[in-house]
Amino acid sequence: MVVRNKSGKKKARALPVPPPPERRRFRTRLLTWYRRYGRDLPWRKTDDPYHILVSEIMLQQTQVDRVLPKYHEWLGKYPSMEVLAAAPEKDVTKTWYPLGYNIRPKRLQSIARESVEKYGGQLPSDEETLLSFKGIGAYTAGAIRSFAFRERAAILDTNVARVLFRIFVAKGDPKSHAMKQHLWTISETVMPMRHVFDFNQALMDFGAMLCVARNPKCPVCPMAKNCRSYPFTPGGK
Repeated sequence: MVVRNKSGKKKARALPVPPPPERRRFRTRLLTWYRRYGRDLPWRKTDDPYHILVSEIMLQQTQVDRVLPKYHEWLGKYPSMEVLAAAPEKDVTKTWYPLGYNIRPKRLQSIARESVEKYGGQLPSDEETLLSFKGIGAYTAGAIRSFAFRERAAILDTNVARVLFRIFVAKGDPKSHAMKQHLWTISETVMPMRHVFDFNQALMDFGAMLCVARNPKCPVCPMAKNCRSYPFTPGGK
C-alpha cells in the first residue's frame, strides 16, 4: 500500500504483522503438530556447526531423501573443517556427486578453508561474521545460529516463506523484494523466546509435508481455521 507524507511524496506503508494472540496460537499449533509429525533427521541430533552447515548446503534445492545417504558419506570422508579444507578439489566435487549444483561443494570447501585460516576450524556464532563467508546467506546464517548455537534467530527459505505468506498475508506477490522483506519480519515476529530449535525445524517440516507448493493438505491442517489463504485453490499462491 502507498500513502503520502506531508510534502505529498509517496512512501510505503509498513505491512501489518500478526498481533500477539495470533502469534501465540500459531506457535502452539505448529509445535504441537511438529512434536507428533516432525521428521527424524540426523542433522537434528547434533549441535556441531560444521554438520549443520553441511546439511544446509546439501539441502539447497535438493530433496531430503537424496541428501540423507550423501550427508553420512560426506561426514565419513570429511569429518571436520580441517579435513575438508585440505582435500583435493577434484575429490570434493567427486564426493558430492550426484547431488548436482556443483558450485555448492566448492563453496563449502571455501568456507572450510576460511574457517581454518581465520577461526581455528570453527564457525563463529555471530550473524555478521557468518554472513561474511561467501556461500552463507541470511537463511543459512539463521539456521546455523538457531540449530547449532541454539540462538533466537529467524529463518526464511522457500518452504518457510510459503507457509508464512499463506497463513498471514495471502495477498500480493510473494516473490517481490518487498514481500520477502516483510516475510522476514513475520518470521522474526512469530518466533518464540524458547524452543527456537524446534520452532524453526517445525516451520520447515510444515512447508515440506503439509503446506506444500501444490495440493497442500488443507483438510488436515491445524492452521486452516485462521489461514488467510484457506480454502486454497489450484493456481493460488
